[in-house]
Amino acid sequence: APPLTTAARPCPCPVGHRGGGGKMAAAGALERSFVELSGAERERPRHFREFTVSGTANAVTGAVKYSESAGGFYYVESGKLFSITRNRFIHWKTSGDTLELVEESLDLNLLNNAIRLKFQNCSILPGGVYASETQNHVIILILTNQTVHRLLLPHPSRMYRSELVTENQMQSVFTDIGKVDFRDPCNYQLIPTVPGISPNSTTSAAWLSSDGEALFALPSASGGIFVLKLPPYDIPGMVSVVELKQSSVMQRLLIGWMPTAIRGEQGPSDRPLSLAVHCVEHDAFIFALCQDHKLRMWSYKDQMCLMVADMLEYVPVNKDLRVTAGTGHKLRLAYSPSMGLYLGIYMHAPKRGSMDNNVAGQWNPVFMQPLPDEEIVIRDDQDPREMYLQSLFTPGRFTNAALCKALQIFCRGTERNLDLSWSELKKEVTLAVESELQGSVTEYEFSQEEFRNLQQEFWCKFYACCLQYQEALSHPLALHLNPHTNMVCLLKKGYLSFLVPSSLVDHLYLLPDENLLTEDETTISDDVDVARDVICLIKCLRLIGESVTMDMSVMMEMSCYNLQSPEKAAEQILEDLITIDVENVMEDICSKLQEIRNPIHAIGLLIREMDYETEVEMEKGFNPAQPLNVRMNLSQLYGSSTAGYVVCRSVCKIASTRFLICRDLLILQQLLMRLGDAVILGAGQLFQAQQDLLHRTAPLLLSYYLIKWGSQCLATDVPLDTLESNLQHLSVLELTDSGALMANKFVSSPQTIVELFFQEVARKHIISHLFSQPKAPLSQTGLNWPEMITALTNYLLQLLWPSNPGCLFLECLMGNCQYVQLQDYIQLLHPWCQVNVGSCRFMLGRCYLVTGEGQKALECFSQAASEVGKEEFLDRLIRSEDGEIVSTPRLQYYDKVLRLLDVVGLPELVIQLATSAITEAGDDWKSQATLRTCIFKHHLDLGHNSQAYEALTQIPDSSRQLDCLRQLVVVLCERSQLQDLVEFPYVNLHNEVVGIIESRARAVDLMTHNYYELLYAFHIYRHNYRKAGTVMFEYGMRLGREVRTLRGLEKQGNCYLAAINCLRLIRPEYAWIVQPASGAVYDRPEASPKRNHDGECTPAPTNRQIEILELEDLEKECSLARIRLTLAQHDPSAIALAGSSSAEEMVTLLVQAGLFDTAISLCQTFKLPLTPVFEGLAFKCIKLQFGGEAAQAEAWAWLAANQLSSVITTKESSATDEAWRLLSTYLERHKVQNNLYHHCVINKLLSHGVPLPNWLINSYKKVDAAELLRLYLNYDLLEEAVDLVSEYVDAVLGKGHQYFGIEFPLSATAPMVWLPYSSIDQLLQALGENSANSHNIALSQKILDKLEDYQQKVDKATRDLLYRRNL
Repeated sequence: APPLTTAARPCPCPVGHRGGGGKMAAAGALERSFVELSGAERERPRHFREFTVSGTANAVTGAVKYSESAGGFYYVESGKLFSITRNRFIHWKTSGDTLELVEESLDLNLLNNAIRLKFQNCSILPGGVYASETQNHVIILILTNQTVHRLLLPHPSRMYRSELVTENQMQSVFTDIGKVDFRDPCNYQLIPTVPGISPNSTTSAAWLSSDGEALFALPSASGGIFVLKLPPYDIPGMVSVVELKQSSVMQRLLIGWMPTAIRGEQGPSDRPLSLAVHCVEHDAFIFALCQDHKLRMWSYKDQMCLMVADMLEYVPVNKDLRVTAGTGHKLRLAYSPSMGLYLGIYMHAPKRGSMDNNVAGQWNPVFMQPLPDEEIVIRDDQDPREMYLQSLFTPGRFTNAALCKALQIFCRGTERNLDLSWSELKKEVTLAVESELQGSVTEYEFSQEEFRNLQQEFWCKFYACCLQYQEALSHPLALHLNPHTNMVCLLKKGYLSFLVPSSLVDHLYLLPDENLLTEDETTISDDVDVARDVICLIKCLRLIGESVTMDMSVMMEMSCYNLQSPEKAAEQILEDLITIDVENVMEDICSKLQEIRNPIHAIGLLIREMDYETEVEMEKGFNPAQPLNVRMNLSQLYGSSTAGYVVCRSVCKIASTRFLICRDLLILQQLLMRLGDAVILGAGQLFQAQQDLLHRTAPLLLSYYLIKWGSQCLATDVPLDTLESNLQHLSVLELTDSGALMANKFVSSPQTIVELFFQEVARKHIISHLFSQPKAPLSQTGLNWPEMITALTNYLLQLLWPSNPGCLFLECLMGNCQYVQLQDYIQLLHPWCQVNVGSCRFMLGRCYLVTGEGQKALECFSQAASEVGKEEFLDRLIRSEDGEIVSTPRLQYYDKVLRLLDVVGLPELVIQLATSAITEAGDDWKSQATLRTCIFKHHLDLGHNSQAYEALTQIPDSSRQLDCLRQLVVVLCERSQLQDLVEFPYVNLHNEVVGIIESRARAVDLMTHNYYELLYAFHIYRHNYRKAGTVMFEYGMRLGREVRTLRGLEKQGNCYLAAINCLRLIRPEYAWIVQPASGAVYDRPEASPKRNHDGECTPAPTNRQIEILELEDLEKECSLARIRLTLAQHDPSAIALAGSSSAEEMVTLLVQAGLFDTAISLCQTFKLPLTPVFEGLAFKCIKLQFGGEAAQAEAWAWLAANQLSSVITTKESSATDEAWRLLSTYLERHKVQNNLYHHCVINKLLSHGVPLPNWLINSYKKVDAAELLRLYLNYDLLEEAVDLVSEYVDAVLGKGHQYFGIEFPLSATAPMVWLPYSSIDQLLQALGENSANSHNIALSQKILDKLEDYQQKVDKATRDLLYRRNL
């Protein structure tokens, strides 16, 4: 192979990288060797879109079976920083009739970027694919054994018009391949049979002319070269074929090059074995390395052979080789505008090996990626399945494709979906092996050891299958070098890998001994002695490394994992090495040590070279001074999954290699300690210096172990609800805008946590740092892959380095919910690394919160508090959004953690942490108030009422204390925990509590909250009966006004009873209360002012008269309340009116409802006249008198509600009769002066034109006949009046006097009697007014006759009386 030389340029060293003056001269060795890093081995098998290219080619019998081949194409502007094709390239693989094409990008994830073309009846020539680009197209030229093809694809610059691409995904140039017509005659042609392709030939060449023609060069069957030309795709034209024949040599001889034919030598055919083309302006030079070992150069334009050179003149050969036809010669061409044209020629000499006559450059060793271990050693205490799965699925060992192929073969005959993710594949593998195992078991019972052996056998079988396919897929097919970026790729059968420069330390350690002997010492140090010491030291380390057994290696790894001392592990390994040293390796090491002049200095130099500790932090984010398009463009640099894999694999490789170096160095230092100063180091070397180096090496080893562990630890998928919960917690901590916390990007496969960190966080930090202060304008900056990958790797190592001050890696894991991995990482870090201790404890606390281990979380949060103010992450955590510092840093920290615990819902932990923080607050009363308020709130939430009250009493801020007191009242009331609320002592808070409960009582709905009852209980508990009575009376008043329901009326009555009971418990002289304010609105603190309809504030009422209520007043209100309830129970429609009605209004309502007994009782209680009762009952009688059956039936309900002496419900007695009887009973029972009730009843009846019942007339005649007469006159009842006068005169005269209540009729011996002459005169006048009415005249005469008789008898009685007096 030709030398892969690139211009060696200095690599940017990490910022603040330790070393100072003792640094190795790393620049000179930047590209002395390369390390192979595989691409994305955990990706699903790539999804190829398949297309069949069918033509007129016929199947050829006995056709040659070509070997697999591969190649690649790079865009011309792939190395320019602002090009759309930056870091993009195409690679392909051919196998038989199949061509697989893939477009890759290191910046973006390309979509639809893989296609598979099958050429029907054809085989693709090895190396028969060529790609180039024009301004508008990417053109791929393909040669098969029968056809040539031109494939036109859009150029990326034509697919994206915008200069700014913001997505992290982009369509590939292959996206629209389905639209291509593969049989278009312009782009497809059969190879003509004349001259025809040379049989068994595998070489070819193809190129684009400056005019856009596609040209294909092939060895012709006649021994020359024929060139097939397709016209430009957009210009019609004919296909032409030109054959370059040997005879044209005769036409020209150039500069001493002489064709063999002239010399007359006879030999093998001059058929080309390898072709290459170099284009110049309007011509193309075709170079052919032929079977006769000669190199020929043809001009296509002139169709002439311009040069012939015998290659055997440059190598020592014998006659046999000269007469033997060449078979495997290879020709490669390279061109540089500054260096000119280079030809690389490989001469295949069977049984002679290869000969290197390279004088222009140097060979670069490549440390290939080793295949996984052939055997897995499993200890007795290990589970075979777990160990094999770990070996199969540890990142960096097997590719997804190899595992899928092995699974397919292992499960022969079983249909399985092979489009599996990494985790799905792991499940399928487990299922497949276990199924095979179960299927092979024929016995029902066997021992555990037999089962283990069987299990190991099947897993070993599957592992061997995977190993076989991994080896097959790892077979290299081609190198792909991009001269614009100096990126070298290795195209393998199954995947793509990248070659990246080794660091000097790794280079020296990995280099074989024979190469190490010739190593240029100046690349190590300017001081030759120092360089020799280092090389000698490295040799010692190599000897130790080769002696360390697998068990010893595992011992060191386990000591790191189990947090044990690496120094002790190294000491034990040294003991074991000495014990088993049968080849005297230890003697060799000791003798090598004798050659080192200053071991302490050499070891120190090596340690400094490997230490990435720095005190300088990278800038966070891109320079805002840069234009937006520049920042956006840079933000995508190396942003693809492929670039992430490569960078992180590079970190993993360095960490793995340097872990071994540090391990061997520890063992060597233990050997030095054992040998002692005098033997090796000579006088003047101090034992303490060795101890210091030992203690510097151990953390270095642990650091690399931790980075290696992170590079192999897979991140877990996170459910959406967990992400949302995490985001909520981070927003509480005000960390959502942190550079370490970003939304998940598109990823096609599971990531390790280091890959997650690089893609989510580190990449942008590193890129922004690299381009923050460029030496040249960014537009002129070219991308050099070796420099960039080295810088990316070094900076990523810096960000991952445990002892550096930044905390971005931990933040990233926390922000992306990788809690288990974060927990494991911190556990591995904690015992030996004293940097970021507080930040680690805080994040570990967050992990414990998620896993539900609250007490552990609290302990971690408390431990982190001591580091606040010392660490960058914790300082950022406590920084408030507005930048205002309201308390000490530690109190701000406590505040953040308390808020987090609150959001998570852990009140017990909030209380514990807040209690701890109180001591920190000291005399800061604001912080004290905040913390005690927090304690109060969470005690209250937990139902710890007593503790909540205690915390409340200790709040130093009166305003907060009042707020908490209000909350206590409301919450305990809502929980119905009223006993606690009442019984708290409320020292110095009594009035405040009463005010709060009163305010709440007057502000909330009366039926859903029981604040009045609470206040009543509060006063009763404190024996303050008058206040208790006042509360219940006010409650009753409001119930009547505001709660117009039956339940409200019931409660109103109970309230008044409770108030009466309270006053009865007080001495009579103090048994009074103040009438509560009228109206539903009470003056409350902080209440908004009341306004009228104009919006003006209404003036507060002034000089409100205070009214005193005594026990009697309360009893009357209680009676009224009971009557309201009675009415409501009888007539639900009256509820709305009854609640706040006065006694007078209630009488009316009761009468309307027919509750006359109740109405009379109410009137008697409040000393009201019964007139409304009698009038109402009289009216009901009238309605019944003239009502129908419905009225009769309805009447029985209210009649039954009144206490008649006996209600008669027989057929003879109707409701009307009973109503009249009730009226009669009342008149009989309730007699008053002036017979007012008779009068009002009769007046009511007469006013409605109802004839008076006889019983009523007789009853009234007994008590006031004269008034009855006046009523008759008032209603023009003249005939009834005449009858009444006539009867009344008869009664006075002694005839029926008992019916008029006259005890002594007219007699000389009886008291005087009288007649209502005024009324009688009115009657006579009324009768005389209508003289034409004979009936009236008769009535008038009747009265006059009766009066005449009366007068006579009065005269007689008077005379008798006078006579008696004169006796």
